[in-house]
Amino acid sequence: MKKIMISQPKPSSNKSPYFDIEKEYGVKCIFRPFFKVEGFTAKEFRQQKINLLDYTAVVFTSRHAIDNYFNLAKEMRITIPEDMKYFCVLETIALYIQKYVQYRKRKVFFSNTGKINDLIPLMVKHKNEKYLVPMSDVHNDDVKNMLNEKKLHHAECVMYRTVSNDFDDEEKKNFDFDMLVFFSPTGVKALKSNFPDFKQGNVKIGAFGPATAKTVTDEGWRLDLQAPTKECPSMTSALKAYLKENK
Repeated sequence: MKKIMISQPKPSSNKSPYFDIEKEYGVKCIFRPFFKVEGFTAKEFRQQKINLLDYTAVVFTSRHAIDNYFNLAKEMRITIPEDMKYFCVLETIALYIQKYVQYRKRKVFFSNTGKINDLIPLMVKHKNEKYLVPMSDVHNDDVKNMLNEKKLHHAECVMYRTVSNDFDDEEKKNFDFDMLVFFSPTGVKALKSNFPDFKQGNVKIGAFGPATAKTVTDEGWRLDLQAPTKECPSMTSALKAYLKENK
């Protein structure tokens, strides 16, 4: 194992666990997103007739959702109230909120599994809140149906879209990785579209999140590494455990 492709942007901080993994296990992590996220403009968002201040709580399923929620608020000159509550599918996502607001445990709640259905019991405990769920343009009605089932007051809205970040000829020619790590179904499908003749062979594939893992197997590929798990809540901890076991 020498060369690992991480399908995310390169970390902005030198303290990223990925760099620790490189030093400890002598591997090279190449950061190459398969798609880009574009935020909706205020004009596009207003067409959905959603008022951010009509809601007392926000449900975040990704960092993209956090970025675009606060960016749209800024663009529309809306001040998010200090008592706004935030419900996140993972602690790492919850901690990311610190980029925009002061982190207070009494208003930030999170699941430990990365799954929205494990976050819902926390939301039910706050059944009087009005929940807003920012989403990508590519989504299904699973979240909507689960919240309806629990009779929670909620609305879903689209705040960002994913667009392909295609590989050029030079990148395709040098696509020789020992492991590919994906964080979304969109990234897995982008591998198929960029490399329709891709044969997995000895290439290991890692996936973050159940939907991403399912997409890997649906495409007929072997899944070698999956996160989050109870023992490894992040992809970096899962990757480190895998490399240690297979050193």
